[in-house]
Amino acid sequence: MINIQSRFLMRKVFIRWRSVQCFSVKHFSDKASPNNTWYDLVVIGGGSGGLACAKEAAGLGKKVAVLDYVDPSPQGTHWDIGGTCVNVGCIPKKLMHHASQMRHAVHCAKKYGWIAETDLQKPNWNALSNTIQQYVRSLNWGHKVQLMQRNVSYFNAKGQFVDNNTIKAIDKTKKETLICGDKIVIAVGGRPRFPLIPGAREFCMSSDDVFWRKEPLGKTLVVGGSYVGLECAGFLHGLGIDTTLMIRSIPLRGFDQQIAHLIVEHMHEEGIKIWNSQVPVQVSKINSGSLEVISQLNDGTTFANGFDTVLLAIGRLASTSELNLQNVGIKFNEENGKIFVDEFDMTNVGNIFAIGDVAVGRPELTPVAIKAGKHLARRLFDNSNELTDYNNVPTTVFTPLEYGCIGMSEEAAIAEYGIDNVEVFHAFYKPLEYVLTEQSHKQCYIKAIVLCQSPQPILGLHFVGPNSGEVVQGFGVAIKCGLTYAQLSGTTGIHPTCAEEIVKLHITKRSGLDPTVTGC
Repeated sequence: MINIQSRFLMRKVFIRWRSVQCFSVKHFSDKASPNNTWYDLVVIGGGSGGLACAKEAAGLGKKVAVLDYVDPSPQGTHWDIGGTCVNVGCIPKKLMHHASQMRHAVHCAKKYGWIAETDLQKPNWNALSNTIQQYVRSLNWGHKVQLMQRNVSYFNAKGQFVDNNTIKAIDKTKKETLICGDKIVIAVGGRPRFPLIPGAREFCMSSDDVFWRKEPLGKTLVVGGSYVGLECAGFLHGLGIDTTLMIRSIPLRGFDQQIAHLIVEHMHEEGIKIWNSQVPVQVSKINSGSLEVISQLNDGTTFANGFDTVLLAIGRLASTSELNLQNVGIKFNEENGKIFVDEFDMTNVGNIFAIGDVAVGRPELTPVAIKAGKHLARRLFDNSNELTDYNNVPTTVFTPLEYGCIGMSEEAAIAEYGIDNVEVFHAFYKPLEYVLTEQSHKQCYIKAIVLCQSPQPILGLHFVGPNSGEVVQGFGVAIKCGLTYAQLSGTTGIHPTCAEEIVKLHITKRSGLDPTVTGC
């Protein structure tokens, strides 16, 4: 049941949304006239990177157009401007993660003397999803208003290349309009990949769907060992949903593997069922309306199991298949659709650029795309020479026990510098928050990867524990400034915090000593 305040908010957002829709239609018709179609910059894609680039260029006095259109998912889910992060990624994911943590916090509160009237079993899924969706829609509206305030022309349309200066915009009614630009930026991001197995597209959902789902998911299978798969399995379990996680090979590919296995171990101990070395080979609907999943082990053995929901998180493909890149000869990776770019984000076609998740070799992270978009606009229109630094980018995986990191994994450091030239300082620690609640702290772990050669720079920092994103952000600045082990260990910690254990690191893996923190 939606309360009066929620109804008022929805009404206010709707009125504002309608006003922006009127603005969008007006600008579409005005800018589409044959005598007024040339722009200094045309951005294809209204996600974080594309919007940042467009707004920055408009702020520099340039005439800018943005095209953005979202094809519905195979399950029919669609959303508005803002890209993956706003609509089906970072924002709703973090809110779901926080909601799941609240249930755990209420349970732990009893240990602190709080008297709970009832145990929290499951949330009202419809109320939770509606609240999140209302917030997301307010962000959609905000993006449109910001474009209007900067006189950016917004086209709710797909973009296809006609030539290197001309884009065909196709709206939802199939109306076609030619838009011309001096510079063109591709920032279309990516969408979830579906396996080529019977029933995948017909019956399975992805991260494009879960945040917009109106009904409770019921017993759920999450397929995939990526950070998306682990995060979704984590918050679904935390919300009281019977959750199973199926991992084909290794979890968190590209991350430090010691940490990855600690994360999975913790999820298993929390009650999430983990099926390793297994893949789905068929999904079908049975008479009861539930789904039967046939899965296969590496040795060929197959199993049949029933679920209410199957959520696929097996990777993403760049959304470039309908751009007609061949019309202008843009080079791209045929396996994943990503576009090849140089250090200036330029494609092999001189006036066409690509930023964000759609570009080969770029970290698939929202803040990275935003920086890339702003830097590109300044280079194009403000005589800037500043490049986006894609090294030492901090990030966090929002699993039930969070994992924050920056820099190299242990495996990558050893591969580049050799095992004899790398020192790993590490520690298992117990958060004070876990003491009274008697929570398991077996996987709370920190390690700093250090180059032995003077001045012993920190190559990588990995932190597993509460609020890891908040902790690692500050260390990200330090490592960006060239933090050394002497500077790290010479810093005074804040007591009592989890973060202080980082500056107290002193036991190396090479020593073989027990790294468990026991006191001062």
